[in-house]
Amino acid sequence: MTVDTVMLIAFAWLGLSVGSFLNVCIHRLPRRMSVVRPSSRCPNCGYELRWFDNIPVISWLTLRGRCRKCAAPISIRYPIVEVLTMLVFLLHWWLFGWTLVMAVRLVFACALIALFAIDLEHHLLPDKITLPGIAAGLIVNLVVPPGIVDAILGTIVGGGVLWAIGEAYYRYSGQEGMGGGDVKMLAMVGAFLGWKLVLVTLVLSSVTGSVVGLLVLAVRRGGLKYALPYGTFLALGALTASLIGDRLIAWYVGLYQF
Repeated sequence: MTVDTVMLIAFAWLGLSVGSFLNVCIHRLPRRMSVVRPSSRCPNCGYELRWFDNIPVISWLTLRGRCRKCAAPISIRYPIVEVLTMLVFLLHWWLFGWTLVMAVRLVFACALIALFAIDLEHHLLPDKITLPGIAAGLIVNLVVPPGIVDAILGTIVGGGVLWAIGEAYYRYSGQEGMGGGDVKMLAMVGAFLGWKLVLVTLVLSSVTGSVVGLLVLAVRRGGLKYALPYGTFLALGALTASLIGDRLIAWYVGLYQF
């Protein structure tokens, strides 16, 4: 087994472990709990998990998705988030290699995974992720592309566009059309990715949200406000933009070159 293979296996395991921590964030942040203390435990009976109950994916499979003590069901979200995070780690390595950009984009991707799951389950985008995310995005862009100027513009454009849409809808209908969490989340996207990729994110999330919205209406399952937390689509659009957004822009511009 080569050194590169060992490093890749270790990197994949790191992705699983980070996914396990993201599960803690997804469970605790909406409940205004610390992600550090107390240690992981069953929310049903309070059983404190031991190290062999916390092995990513393997423990869930071994326990057959149930608490060791009270047999209460453990959500399948836990192994899904762990495996998804591992795949995101490997995809970033494949696209960016062992670079500082890869590390920065991975931190960003982890925030998106947590926001996606929390918004999907609770219709909430915690400030404890988005506001530090804005600051972190601006800081790291002092040393990585697209650079601090693009990051500042991205923050302004990202937050400003959604705020303007929400304000216009409120003045027209008298109802809240865009949550403050969505505004802060897109500002965070702009802080990390810059103004060009924040526009790509906005387009991708709007198209995806519209398609899913039409499907929801077609099958008549629930209202749109319940079924479509926009932050989930922002997360998908932002992750796509982070990974291949520059390629999408180059492809689009190429359509108009003769």
